[in-house]
Amino acid sequence: MPLLSIDDLHVALGGHCILENIDLHIDRGEVVTLIGPNGSGKSTLLRVIIGAVQPARGQLVREQGLTIGYVPQRLAIDPTLPLTVARFLNLPRRHSSRVLRQALEQAGVPGLMQHQVTDLSGGQLQRILLARALLEKPDLLLLDEATQGLDYRGTADFYRQIEAVRRELGCAVLMVSHELHVVMRTSDRVVCLNRHICCQGTPERVVASPAYQGLFGAGTGDALALYRHGHDHDHFTAASAPSTADASHQGANVNA
Repeated sequence: MPLLSIDDLHVALGGHCILENIDLHIDRGEVVTLIGPNGSGKSTLLRVIIGAVQPARGQLVREQGLTIGYVPQRLAIDPTLPLTVARFLNLPRRHSSRVLRQALEQAGVPGLMQHQVTDLSGGQLQRILLARALLEKPDLLLLDEATQGLDYRGTADFYRQIEAVRRELGCAVLMVSHELHVVMRTSDRVVCLNRHICCQGTPERVVASPAYQGLFGAGTGDALALYRHGHDHDHFTAASAPSTADASHQGANVNA
């Protein structure tokens, strides 16, 4: 059964349609990337999944006991606020030092426990946000343009860390990205969104589709192919409709 199954989802905000006819499933262990132009509804879809936005119509079914970790685009912190990394990770609920150290190690930033959050670089702060998302060992990790503002090296390092986390935890990863040059390297499945799902499937199938080429241009496929990672994707399908989930599967603990 999928970790998460979405069927005929519609979202309207302020009287405007943001998402319509969304059918999507996420399976354990896979990396799925949402791509699309600005305003296409990518971040809104993540907010629906964590429960921050209520759909106007449709069904979202979570595997029973599903735990979600969420890394936002950015976090604004008052620079005058004295806040150590340990204190930040303990909001709103305290964790043992062992759990905090493990999360920091998994995020690739051991040794920052007592550093001030306002002294961190952009790359370090994103790793701390990742560590916070990993505290509850999520089944599903959501990344909303988590590398925004990082340079090329920082972005590459971050994605390598995500791959290490996926291998260690066996979790699924659903991420929003504008960085088309890394989509091929990091994704098992790509979902092209523009209020509705234009196309989805393996990266190779998506870049060859007319819908993708209409949004991003026909010349991006060759460039993306240079970055393809070596995973075996034969067990992932490119079907446009999700599997039907057991209605008894419900509820999620969100570590956002």
